[in-house]
Amino acid sequence: MTKNDPVQLLINDGIATITLNDPTKLNALSIPLIDNFMSITEQLRKNKSIRVLRITGNGKAFSAGADLSGMNATETHVGKQTLGEWTDELMRTRHNKMIADLRSLPFPILTILNGPVAGGSVGIAFAADIVIAARSAYIYLPFMSALGIAPDMGSSYFLPRLIGTGRSIAMTLLGNRVSAEQAAAWGMIWSCVDDNDLAAEAEKLTARLFNLPAHAAMETRAIFDASLHNTLQQQLDYERSRQSELIDRPEFTEGVRAFMSKRPPAFPR
Repeated sequence: MTKNDPVQLLINDGIATITLNDPTKLNALSIPLIDNFMSITEQLRKNKSIRVLRITGNGKAFSAGADLSGMNATETHVGKQTLGEWTDELMRTRHNKMIADLRSLPFPILTILNGPVAGGSVGIAFAADIVIAARSAYIYLPFMSALGIAPDMGSSYFLPRLIGTGRSIAMTLLGNRVSAEQAAAWGMIWSCVDDNDLAAEAEKLTARLFNLPAHAAMETRAIFDASLHNTLQQQLDYERSRQSELIDRPEFTEGVRAFMSKRPPAFPR
């Protein structure tokens, strides 16, 4: 890895930080950037020492979304494929796999929005478990209002679950930029902080996530994902089945001991 690679990875004592690193293009999602990101994701999946992943951007933006600079608006084909067919293959083999792989990582993910988040990068941001943002950041879905296309890279999945269908549809049709402050008020993100305080806030949350049980991220994602399609009785049964297994694990034993001793738990890894 060199300093010019479109994605940078830093690992320090179990904390991995991915930085989108093409600031001259506002970290636009070029094919090299996506390929680099996917390679790093696979590398992290195999690294058993990772306890937290953080994702942020270099420069003024988190990401401007799709890299449209290389597209010729007058061309209808890429080789023998129509532009739509080429896009279908690109999304299937890269963009969609990138989001699915990210969401399936076994450790907590914190997205640190250092600046604007637009287009497909909204899906990257909200594939995380917790999202925080600098006050100068905003979330922007230009798909329909600017390009006449549908939201992608999971943005149409994550946003309705965070802020409801009504607000998600309005964001898409109107193309309004939602400020970080508004996003926090809507419950889209965990917190909005002054730009100068973003790094300190990220460190605080990282420390808390670092100390979670090893199964925390996967169990938590799974139970809330299940709740979105289960009936109440089905969800109660799901909770019971998970509790009956998790209570027999050493993490619960340590948690009870810590509670009785009035100390923070030191979960086994």
